[in-house]
Amino acid sequence: MLFAHETLDVYQLALSIARRLASRTWPKGQGWLRDQAVRASGSVVLNIAEGRGRAGDAGRNHLRIALGSVAEVAAIADLLADESLRVDARRVGRMLRGMV
Repeated sequence: MLFAHETLDVYQLALSIARRLASRTWPKGQGWLRDQAVRASGSVVLNIAEGRGRAGDAGRNHLRIALGSVAEVAAIADLLADESLRVDARRVGRMLRGMV
């Protein structure tokens, strides 16, 4: 059995972003940014899953939270000057906006 979120392109892309950020090599002194990036990207993944697992307004609220977290990931991409991450975060944001 697959959970509803596992079939979503937005979930798969968010999961890919989270895994990339967790495995990335971070410069010395940027541990604080790594921690924030891993938390924010993980929040996107988890809130998409929970949002799809709930019905109605409760589900939409989790998707709104995921949208806020992906905006944070996009800001982290700006700090890192990582265009690929920025593009992917914006894509997740567009998909989530359509779901909300």
